[in-house]
Amino acid sequence: MEKEKPPIFGMIQRGGQVAIQMLANVQQVTIKPLIQSTIAPGTLIYTDEYAIYDRLEQWGYSRKSVCHGAGEYARDEDGDGFYEVHVNTMEGFWSLLRSWLRPHRGISQTYLPIYLGFFEFVYNAKKRGKALLSSLLELIIS
Repeated sequence: MEKEKPPIFGMIQRGGQVAIQMLANVQQVTIKPLIQSTIAPGTLIYTDEYAIYDRLEQWGYSRKSVCHGAGEYARDEDGDGFYEVHVNTMEGFWSLLRSWLRPHRGISQTYLPIYLGFFEFVYNAKKRGKALLSSLLELIIS
């Protein structure tokens, strides 16, 4: 029987940084401290319809969501032709992460946090190829 993989929780600021972390489970009690330590109170958070996010308003955040279950992936609320309500930024990140991990088949759960941390760093550095080397060296010597 295949061992169940621990869930990975992620948050991303559009045009900004990403934060990802492995969790023992994905429940409101588990994600609340991560959200509160990463996102400023009062921030508008875009989510899908997953019930885990139902308490965001109680925790001091605004929330707009799309309902993937109803076939909604983006919504133009003000009619300007720009679909501002979506979670495509995070979905795109997950797609990049999966394609980056795919060649590393069979990663031990012990080492997966290291792979995730490295990918998070590379994504946030927004540099590729040789340009990434200076960011890595800067991190190591600081």
